[in-house]
Amino acid sequence: MKITSLKSYNYSKKARKINIIKYLIIHYTGMQSLRASLSRLLSKRHQVSCHYVIDRKGKIFKMVDENRIAWHAGKSKWKQFKNLNKSSIGIELENKGHKFGYQKFPSKQINVLINLCLLLKKKYRIKDCNILGHSDIAPLRKLDPGEKFPWFKLKRKRLGIWCSSSRVKTTRKSLNVKIKRKIFFENLYKIGYRYFSLKKTSKLDRKIITAFQRRFRQNKVNGLIDLETLKISDYLSKNI
Repeated sequence: MKITSLKSYNYSKKARKINIIKYLIIHYTGMQSLRASLSRLLSKRHQVSCHYVIDRKGKIFKMVDENRIAWHAGKSKWKQFKNLNKSSIGIELENKGHKFGYQKFPSKQINVLINLCLLLKKKYRIKDCNILGHSDIAPLRKLDPGEKFPWFKLKRKRLGIWCSSSRVKTTRKSLNVKIKRKIFFENLYKIGYRYFSLKKTSKLDRKIITAFQRRFRQNKVNGLIDLETLKISDYLSKNI
């Protein structure tokens, strides 16, 4: 696998132990061009970085050594972990993102990502349930990699978790809003999502629901806990 080295200055200088690396976090660059994205990741002024960037043609750029903490996740939570920079490897995919004209991810780009993730998964013994999107760990402020990212393709290669709604049966019938909310967020808590209360509703609930749908119910991202969304959360909470 050919990798081009580009040294970012934006990382924690103290080396970390290999056994602390437990997560792969997938992002999109969310900028108008590859050049602009690399420029920001290399800039001392912006103080953001990642370990790898993969452009739309499948070229890999290494920005930060894996034994250093790159600054890609920001304020984040997953399960009992906070601020996932210290325990993760960040991979950015060139894509204009929702702000500048969200694009499909080319097959070549995804195939290279899969190969890189397979290597990293084996090297650091990363669990499938710990291969995540930025919006999973920061659902109140991030959308990436978004509803066009093909998580199902990664799952075929034994990377990450996925649930096809057509294969999940449910005996649930119509439920009232409070019951649906209670069951759904209890499921999400088991899966690993945070930034919500299990007991109290919030105006931010919709962002959490939308983040879940962008990952697991991509054909209809509406921020509503319908029965399809609920049954997907049921399945995942019991099968990860």
